[in-house]
Amino acid sequence: MEREFMEYDVVIVGAGPSGLAAACRIRQLNEELSVVVVEKGSEVGAHILSGAVFEPRALNELFPDWKEKGAPLNTEVKGDDIYVLRNEEKAMKVPNLFVPKTMHNEGNYIISLGNLCRWLGEQAEALGVEIFPGFAAAEVVYNKDGSVKGIATGDMGIGMDGEQKDSYMPGMELHGKYTLFAEGCRGHLGKQLISKFNLDADAEPQHYGIGIKEIWKIPAEQHQQGLVVHTAGWPLEENGAAGGSFLYHIEDNQVVCGLITDLSYSNPHLSPFDEFQRYKHHPVVKQYLEGGERITYGARAITKGGIQSQPKMHFPGGLLIGDDAGTLNFAKIKGSHTAMKSGMVAAECVVEALAADKAHADLDSFGTAYKASWAYEELYAQRNFGPAQHKWGNIIGSAYAFIDINIFNGKLPWTLSDPVADHAQLKPASEFAPINYPKPDGKLSFDKLSSVFLSNTNHEEDQPCHLTLKDASIPLEKNLPLYNEPAQRYCPAGVYEIVEEEGGDKRFQINAQNCVHCKTCDIKDPAQNITWVVPEGAGGPNYPNM
Repeated sequence: MEREFMEYDVVIVGAGPSGLAAACRIRQLNEELSVVVVEKGSEVGAHILSGAVFEPRALNELFPDWKEKGAPLNTEVKGDDIYVLRNEEKAMKVPNLFVPKTMHNEGNYIISLGNLCRWLGEQAEALGVEIFPGFAAAEVVYNKDGSVKGIATGDMGIGMDGEQKDSYMPGMELHGKYTLFAEGCRGHLGKQLISKFNLDADAEPQHYGIGIKEIWKIPAEQHQQGLVVHTAGWPLEENGAAGGSFLYHIEDNQVVCGLITDLSYSNPHLSPFDEFQRYKHHPVVKQYLEGGERITYGARAITKGGIQSQPKMHFPGGLLIGDDAGTLNFAKIKGSHTAMKSGMVAAECVVEALAADKAHADLDSFGTAYKASWAYEELYAQRNFGPAQHKWGNIIGSAYAFIDINIFNGKLPWTLSDPVADHAQLKPASEFAPINYPKPDGKLSFDKLSSVFLSNTNHEEDQPCHLTLKDASIPLEKNLPLYNEPAQRYCPAGVYEIVEEEGGDKRFQINAQNCVHCKTCDIKDPAQNITWVVPEGAGGPNYPNM
């Protein structure tokens, strides 16, 4: 069936910080241009999850009057505490003098990135941008010459058996003279474009972490609005993994806490979710959470490879922006400001091209303009942080970062390499002892299913599974005997299970209804056998304040 289509000057996929910044900037520069943003979440912000300490540099450029316009930046950072957790009881506070300057947060704000995106969506609509929430961009549409023509939204009302239901509604094509892909980390269309146009030919493999986050309401006497706490070391290092935690005191006696686990770990018994549950019992963290109430839960992968892993971001008819291209600055544990700046640079290049009556071109001008921006300059200066962490671990890696960033301002004349993809780092389960994680106590630590409940995750049950297997035999025939099927543990939502049937036969079960769209399975599966595709529009988590 031929699909209906709508034509725009610019189509943007994803209502995150980069996509919305691009949309706003285009209309600021030329209010005659038609711009549409398509967003798979039920509303703008529904699928947004970040720490988040926010650096307002890009926002200052995009909306200098953001305070008067009511942007939800309500809690300014008042102090930074950084600890090295030695074990489950002991910790060492790092003196500020020895902290890499990228970890100092003076002038930054603790925010809900989801709420900032909701506000950016309002600004975009006020500027004349059309936003379609609840419609997932399911495929890329191409012109006959191979350039990108736009996207098609997913069909609605397809049953699990692949047949059309009574509620069937075909997807619609959105055509643009340029299409900007701003899907965030491990965007499924971005992944296809990188492969089709060989955009990563000169890049190292991208690297990732899985961030798991909760919001708590805590007793007033334990709350210190504006305090930022980061930790490294235990519990991850105890099991040979890298990463770190965050605990931020926001307004209304609430704190956000989370753990980022680098997905470069080798031990297939490791469970990032259970490491996070352990972390909350450390006295440094427990002192704030004890007696409090957990309000929300969520998880999302982040890109952390830096400029060494960035693909070429331009191709005929479109651009990759934000974390679709890996613009996060892992040295700062921040990416919203650099994502927004990449979107703003993209907007300026697109407006210039359209003014010259160029459509569906390969905007190599963006590559030049992006490299001339402060976002690229920042990422270049801090390019060695992630590889140093992988090469030498958190402690020595951070010491290297202090010398590189604080003393030499990122100008040491070499670039460290990190050439092994995260999924290739897993070693056989037989090389490690099983990890016996403690049972959750229901006060500080919890199980996966009760956590997923707090993410408000929902999918239409009678639809094709959006977690697809290239080879259905691999989980049981390869991953189970070799790695004890790690999907059971790296997924933070209980999506993957090995079920034992009567008679002893085993079955690989996918509980797609639980999926919080974190993309970890697409990244960490050792056989690269799992491909995440978009479910029916509006499916997934519904984060109110993440």
